[in-house]
Amino acid sequence: MSESATSAMAAGGVAAPAGHAPDRFFKYWLIAPAIFLLLLVGLFPLIYSLIVSFQNITMMEVDTSFAGFINYAQLFKDARLWQALLHTALITIIALPLELVLGLLMAQLFLERMPGRQIFVSLLVLPTVISPIVAGATWRLMFDNRYGPINQIIGWFAGEPMTILWTVNPNLVYPSIFICEVWQWTPFMFLILLAALSNVDKSLTEAAEIDGAGYWRTFFKIVLPSIWPVMAIAILIRGLDLVRIFDVIWALTQGGPGTMTETISIYTYVQGFQQFETSYTAAIAFLVIAMLTVIVVWAIRRMGLAK
Repeated sequence: MSESATSAMAAGGVAAPAGHAPDRFFKYWLIAPAIFLLLLVGLFPLIYSLIVSFQNITMMEVDTSFAGFINYAQLFKDARLWQALLHTALITIIALPLELVLGLLMAQLFLERMPGRQIFVSLLVLPTVISPIVAGATWRLMFDNRYGPINQIIGWFAGEPMTILWTVNPNLVYPSIFICEVWQWTPFMFLILLAALSNVDKSLTEAAEIDGAGYWRTFFKIVLPSIWPVMAIAILIRGLDLVRIFDVIWALTQGGPGTMTETISIYTYVQGFQQFETSYTAAIAFLVIAMLTVIVVWAIRRMGLAK
C-alpha cells in the first residue's frame, strides 16, 4: 500500500481507486440540473423582458432593433399609469391596516380555550382558500342590484326596495372592494397572529399583572414586542399581495367605473394583452420591480428584519 493511501486511511478517509482522481465538483454536478431549471424558469423571462423593453414591439409592428429609452421616457408622461399606482397605494394603505387590526382582534378572541374553538377557526379560514377570482365574482353577484342578496337585505330593513349600484357608483366602488378584500384575507392575518400570540411567554404577562400593569400596558410592552417579528412578516406578505392585486378588482369592476379602480396590475394587463403594447408593458413591469425593490428593502430595514 502506498504511503499516501496509508495516510488517508489513517486519517479516517477512504482512498480513491488507483488511477482515478476524486471529483471535487461532483456535488455541484448533482445540483446543476435543478439550478439550471430554476434559472431557465425564473431568470430567462426577466432578462428577455428587459431586452424587449428596449425594443419597439407592438400589435402593428415588430421592431426588434434597439430603441433606446423611449419606452421608459414614456412612463413619466403617462398620467394613467401614475393614477393606477395611486389607486394601488390607496387600496394598500386602507386594506392592510384593516386586515391587521381585525385579524389581531380575532386572534385575541380565540386565544383562550372555548367550546368548538377548532371548528370556528377552521370555518373562519375558509375564505382564504378560495381563489381570488372566484371570491370577486361571488361578491359581484352578491352586490348585484337585481339578484344580489345584499340590496334585498338592506331593503328589508329600510321597508322599501333599495337600488344601490355598488360596483358602478363612484362613492361605493371602493367600499365594495375593501369589503371583499378584507373578508377574504383577514383570516390569513388572524391565523398567523393567533399562532404568534399562542407562543407568547405567559409567565411574563402574569408577572406584569402581578406588578399591577393594565391590559394595554402589558400588550404594548410585552405582547406586541414578542409577536412583532411574525407580525412584520405578515404585513410584508400582505402588502406585496395588495400591491399586485388584480383578481378581485378585475372580477368586481374590471378597473371601472372608467379607470377609477384601475390598479397597476390591471393597467399592465390592459397594455399588454388588450392593446398589445409589448415593449411598453415590459418597461412598466421593470418600473414596478424597481419600486417594489426599494419599498421592500426599506420595509425590511424599518421593521428590523435585516440583521
